[in-house]
Amino acid sequence: MTARILLVDDQPLVRAGLTMALADLPDLAVVGEAGSGVEAIRLASELRPDVVVMDIRMPGTDGIEATRAIAAATLDVRVLILTTFDDEDNVYAALRAGASGFLVKDMALTDIIAAIRVVAAGDALLAPSVTRRLIRAFATHGHSAAPERDPGRDRRLADVTEREREVLTLVARGMSNGEIAAHLFISPATAKTHVAHLLTKLGARDRIHLVITAYETGLVSPA
Repeated sequence: MTARILLVDDQPLVRAGLTMALADLPDLAVVGEAGSGVEAIRLASELRPDVVVMDIRMPGTDGIEATRAIAAATLDVRVLILTTFDDEDNVYAALRAGASGFLVKDMALTDIIAAIRVVAAGDALLAPSVTRRLIRAFATHGHSAAPERDPGRDRRLADVTEREREVLTLVARGMSNGEIAAHLFISPATAKTHVAHLLTKLGARDRIHLVITAYETGLVSPA
């Protein structure tokens, strides 16, 4: 099955380069291009791509606002941020807005293409250099955003069982379903079911957003 890609960047040369790189790949097809956030929102609604590869810094509506609008529209369109600016504020804001991945433009082209495939398949992905920044962002923003970080009181966790909290904690520590299963002495299928229940109960798009919730509610500490 061919994944449909919308490229969003205010630099035509960047869009042209990515279009050429993806042109000969049978499983990825560029169905549209946008040079602004407003145009990205419109084309995402009209074209319904599988993945929007989104820059952050653009005139007018930036990539973070565009990502938030696309995610809020529940179009079943996943956003992969591809930008030069990978500071903590941008990483945190983009993922909170609903992005399913965050890459930087100095990554190898093969890694960028691989990331597009991962996000198109429904998973989430962060560039290795971004993970450290994300944890710092949790430490900075998490405390200010939630002054009373008590996982026993946070309403988002009200319907989460004790076992699911254990699973959520392990997801936030970066464990795969197989590792969670081994750690809790359960089957991989059961671990997968717990993760699926967490995604539904917490309204999370993917594992990255489960991690965000775990930190924001105080279930896991950045330390």
